[in-house]
Amino acid sequence: MSERSEHEPTVERYAESKMPTRFGPFRVVVYRERDGDKEHLAVITGEVEGAEDLLIRVHSECLTGEALHSLRCDCRDQLDLALARIQTSGNGAILYLRQEGRGIGLGNKIRAYAKQDEGLDTVDANLALGFEDDQRGYRVAADMLRDLGVRSVALMTNNPRKVQGLESDGIRVTRREPHEVESHEHNRDYLKTKQDRLGHLGTNGND
Repeated sequence: MSERSEHEPTVERYAESKMPTRFGPFRVVVYRERDGDKEHLAVITGEVEGAEDLLIRVHSECLTGEALHSLRCDCRDQLDLALARIQTSGNGAILYLRQEGRGIGLGNKIRAYAKQDEGLDTVDANLALGFEDDQRGYRVAADMLRDLGVRSVALMTNNPRKVQGLESDGIRVTRREPHEVESHEHNRDYLKTKQDRLGHLGTNGND
């Protein structure tokens, strides 16, 4: 990896367009990592440049949940809720980061599923494969927010690590907005593990 100064952005703006959705119209901005070809997406409603206390969500990609409707997790429901919330607010953004499986990638996520089928919880499954319980980082999200000109954010999350991650990368988080969806029989144990072992807040331990 190339050397970079502390303040050099990790991503650069690559493409931008309007996008109609069932939640309403959005503006989408694609960011490409400078050290590779991985792309991340900002989904925006309203004016965000210069915004204070902007309602945002930092959301990690979940192909199994969002595209294939897997019931093992709550990712699709969380994303849908976030899209609806920023549309209702009139100003907001979702930063969609390509860090599948809490940062271990799609293939390893499926390997972790197999470990869970053998009786391990989601944390121990990752550890058994040689990974940390959560390998995600939020520097990319912080750089995207800086490029968009956002001054401070209200973060939709139940995960204190996201708040800490953004703040450690120089983003002012004015408040945490609880972001809970309903649990069900297929993901209840998974959500409880996140609450008990990863410190997630709220009734269901979402996020």
